Amino acid sequence: MSKHYKWYVVAMLWWIAFFNYADRQAIFSVFPLLKKEFVLDTVQLGLLGSAFAWVYGLSAPFAGAIVDRVRRKRAILGGLHIWSIICGATAISSNFGTLLFFRGAEALGETFYFPASMSLLSDYHGPDTRSRALGFHQTSVYIGTIAGGFFAGLIGQRYGWRWSFVVFGSLGILLGLALNTWLIEPARSKSTEERAQNFLNPTAVLLMAAFLCANFVALVLLSWMPAFLYEKFNLSLAASGLAATLFVQLASMAGSPMGGWLADTMRRKMPGGRALVQAVGLVCGAPFVVLCGWTQSVPVLIVALAAWGLFKGIYDANIFASVFDVVRPEARGTAAGLMNMVGWLGGGVAPLAVGYVAKQSSLSAAIMLAASVYLVGALLLATAVIRMQATSRASHLE
Repeated sequence: MSKHYKWYVVAMLWWIAFFNYADRQAIFSVFPLLKKEFVLDTVQLGLLGSAFAWVYGLSAPFAGAIVDRVRRKRAILGGLHIWSIICGATAISSNFGTLLFFRGAEALGETFYFPASMSLLSDYHGPDTRSRALGFHQTSVYIGTIAGGFFAGLIGQRYGWRWSFVVFGSLGILLGLALNTWLIEPARSKSTEERAQNFLNPTAVLLMAAFLCANFVALVLLSWMPAFLYEKFNLSLAASGLAATLFVQLASMAGSPMGGWLADTMRRKMPGGRALVQAVGLVCGAPFVVLCGWTQSVPVLIVALAAWGLFKGIYDANIFASVFDVVRPEARGTAAGLMNMVGWLGGGVAPLAVGYVAKQSSLSAAIMLAASVYLVGALLLATAVIRMQATSRASHLE
């Protein structure tokens, strides 16, 4: 293999993660069409977002455990084909119940991807380049979210919401067939190669709890921002779907490589360097979450979304790299699965909670309240940094 192949792997997985997020984001841009056709209220629409998150979270530990025992290439490409087929099948939904079923089933297919891909990439990239590799990979999440939001809205307003799912599902299947030849399974790392602990150690739990907080806020804005723009600022479906994702995700694309570089640099200086960078991202992002819900001006909202996205990217680049610093290499899939379970089960409450608050008050109020959850996450990360520093000092004394 070429000495650059480890970066080619990042590029190949980039496209799979692109569809992972485009498929899951598509439904939010057609909320107004679903609301009209199936006569749904905000709580039911919120449940469509929460159903995905809950199934994704519940199945994540099992997916992670399986990933640590099978070829990760098979888990990645098999998952891609399964969720793409289910995404396309969503088009045959005839009522709210079938929509809810397909939404949950798609999450079951997607839950294998991140435990498998993060484990595989971490075997290609050691501690010196890991945050940068995972940070560049993370940019696919942002582009996929933009594409899912914009094209689902565009296709939906021109041809009906069902075609949005048919198009994304078909393209995912074609991608899986193309990458089957080029993606190569690496040898798995062993515990002797890096200092690490059991995947249920207290520091890892703190990092997982912080991810719950960060994912809660992300799901609030990503699930409800298209409808927020459509209703509050009277944008079209395509325009609201694009505006709700474009500025956040492009800014996150800039923030993620920056966060990866900062984290790799800080990790060489201190054991908790990656988590410290994440904490800064959450603290700096919180005021802009408030501004998103408060403002009455579209230009101010765009600035707030972009600033929030930048700091979100800094945090996101190190979601898995931070926890991989404190778990055994051969348990990375399990650790990533548990992290997804905690983050998505807890964060998955967000779309439903926002729907409930919006029904009682307003979407603006619900969005502003989410900023407090970011601050809780930052406190958890700060505690994790202190623990990592203490563990490092204790090991040096031994």
